[in-house]
Amino acid sequence: MDNKQAQREKHFVLVHGACHGAWCWYKVATLLKSSGHMVTALDMAASGVHPKQAQELNSIVEYAEPLFEFLEGLPQEEKVILVGHSMGGLVLSMAVERFPEKVHVAVFAAAFMPGPELSFHSIQEDLTLASYLVRPSRIYPDHAKMMEEVTVTKGKYGTVCRVYILCDQDLIITEDMQRWMAEMNPPDEVKVITGADHMVMFSKPRELHDALGEIAERYCS
Repeated sequence: MDNKQAQREKHFVLVHGACHGAWCWYKVATLLKSSGHMVTALDMAASGVHPKQAQELNSIVEYAEPLFEFLEGLPQEEKVILVGHSMGGLVLSMAVERFPEKVHVAVFAAAFMPGPELSFHSIQEDLTLASYLVRPSRIYPDHAKMMEEVTVTKGKYGTVCRVYILCDQDLIITEDMQRWMAEMNPPDEVKVITGADHMVMFSKPRELHDALGEIAERYCS
C-alpha cells in the first residue's frame, strides 16, 4: 500500500440497532470497502449470529461487550470511525465514553444520541421494527440502571467529534425527535439524507456511503 492509499483508507466500525445484526450493513459495508476503506461490522450480544440469547443478558453493558472488546483489542495508535444506528447510538456512546482515545469521530445515523446533560426515558420505539433475520431484543427491567450505564461525561465522551445523520422520513425515531436531540445536545455537524427512512442503510445506502466518506475526510487527520 502506497502512502496516498494509506492516508485515504479509514477504518469504519458499524454498530446495528435493536433486533438486527452486523448483516444489516451489507450494502454500506460493500460500498465502503470498494472505496478503499476498512470495515468492521459487529454483532452485539444476542444479535445476528452471536451465540448468546436475549434472556441471558442482564444489562446493556453485557449487550455492548463485543464492541468494548473490539476497541480494547485495537493497536494503541489506531483510531476508528464509529457508526451507530438507532439503539446502536446508546452502545456507541458507551464505547466513546470508555475509549475516547480510539475514536476519530462518532456518527449517529438515525440514532439515539445521549449527552452529558441529556438522557432518554424510552428506547422502545426500536422494538416495532420487524424484518427477516431479526432476533428478539432484551428489555432490561431496571430502566434506571440502564440509563446510569449509558451516562456519558464531558471529559471523555465530550472530547470526541460527533456527527448526526438525520433521516427525514424516519417513522421510528421521527425527524422531530432527531432534530430535538441535535438541538439539545449539539453535534459538530448534522447531515440530512433526504428521503431516508429509519433503515437508512437499506433505503439510501449510496447516500449514507457518501456521507460517511465526507465525514472521514473532514474529521480524520
